[in-house]
Amino acid sequence: MEQFSGEQFLHQKDPRLHTSEPVEHEQERKSLADEETTQKPAEKIADWLKVIEKTHTGHRDDPRVLERVKDYYHKEFVIKPEEVPESYFENQKRMAREQGHGDVEIDQGVRDQNIEVIISDQKSTLDNWVDYFTSADADAYPTWAKYWAFNSMLKLSGYDKENKTFAKRDKGTVAPYPDLNREALAYVIDKIIKKVNKEAIPEQADNPEFKKLLDRANFGKLYAYAIEKITPTEENELLNTKGEWIKYPQNSDHMPLVESLQGHGTGWCTAGESTAQAQLQGGDFYVYYSYDKQGQPTIPRVAIRMQGGNIGEVRGIGPEQNLDPYIGEVVEKKMSEFPDGKAYKKKSADMKRLTEIDKKNLAGENLNADDIRFLYEIDEKIEGFGYQRDPRIEEIRGKRDTKKELSFLLKIPQDLISISKEEALKGGIEFHYGSLYLESLTSAEGLTLPKKINGSLDLGRLTSAEGLTLPKKINGSLDLESLTSAEGLTLPETINGRLYLGRLTSAEGLTLPK
Repeated sequence: MEQFSGEQFLHQKDPRLHTSEPVEHEQERKSLADEETTQKPAEKIADWLKVIEKTHTGHRDDPRVLERVKDYYHKEFVIKPEEVPESYFENQKRMAREQGHGDVEIDQGVRDQNIEVIISDQKSTLDNWVDYFTSADADAYPTWAKYWAFNSMLKLSGYDKENKTFAKRDKGTVAPYPDLNREALAYVIDKIIKKVNKEAIPEQADNPEFKKLLDRANFGKLYAYAIEKITPTEENELLNTKGEWIKYPQNSDHMPLVESLQGHGTGWCTAGESTAQAQLQGGDFYVYYSYDKQGQPTIPRVAIRMQGGNIGEVRGIGPEQNLDPYIGEVVEKKMSEFPDGKAYKKKSADMKRLTEIDKKNLAGENLNADDIRFLYEIDEKIEGFGYQRDPRIEEIRGKRDTKKELSFLLKIPQDLISISKEEALKGGIEFHYGSLYLESLTSAEGLTLPKKINGSLDLGRLTSAEGLTLPKKINGSLDLESLTSAEGLTLPETINGRLYLGRLTSAEGLTLPK
């Protein structure tokens, strides 16, 4: 492999990258620090990518850093309200007419709601890519490859399943960013890395279409090709949970693992050669395969990646790599074989309980008090095995009367329960469901908070505790990052998340929660 081959690839794709402001800025910084600088395009890009890597992955223990990274991308790449084109609303009116609703007028309130949904969807889909590329799971990829994929993805709009292509994104695009399919992404990056490193790629020999795509290195077309190549497991095949666990030992050949996963649509990045190789260097890897129609264990259902002697992660083939609804007992039984299996048993138990509640909800059955307590996470968070929260949680809640159920459970009148920021701050609220983000406040004057918050409370810019009365219990984190003095500060009796007091210069008078 030639030195800076990946950076040279980026230079070929974008000959102006090495003279862009952020790349030049890094050379200027090095010059001011009396460090050696360069004018070679690939080396300049390499220096800049080191900065990218440090800023994006160097602070994984501090979630606030990732939030700042996301805020930057939101400002740069998420559509602004004034950029939503009038043609979008005209199209909404046309669709309403075609669906038999007549001539519908879209007033300002409806316009604002539509714009809010567009922005929210773009943020969440963009965050999926940021979360993955900044996670340890993507460490197997070189930074240049991650930059190429991410920067290319930013230019893509919706996926046309009929034509198997991604539309191009422009300033007025209202569509969300493309779905993140880790398996398809791993396939694309693997092939590009091999091409750049001049390694053999057998698929090219008997597939002229693929060779042409690879020669052009067009991410959007390669990603679309990879998505179509992957075949998700059908729902009726999931009902059969009989199968076998297969162990892939640490430092063993990664290709049998890769070949057993490719083409099944697991969404696991382990289906990529680079990732599988890196993960097997870290520890053993277990996959549970259920039997196919021929009675062979070929359908991947669960992956357990070990990090040394401990469980690194557990992934399923459900949404966001959570377990599918049928496989919970298989995983729970397997967990007992590992020294740290108890920590994962809660996740397995939570997924089993959520599946039971989901079935009740779909059948129109009433939930009992314990079900409601679990569903609304009154005592603790519902934990799953996926990258994101199990989407069933919000799906079930969305079909239920939140205030009514919380009132029944907590024995508190509905008017003393809040579910929005406006309700929470009106005063007299006993219980707030959700988090409160009040990061813009610099003073607590006139602030009346609920007695209990079933989420996090962000008061990160508050410079003084004067007049501040905090809730007695916060089920999430409490951010008081800007306080320099504990004078007048009475903390909650219980905080079930993190407590940020990073600028406190004295602990005098400070009593921490039990």
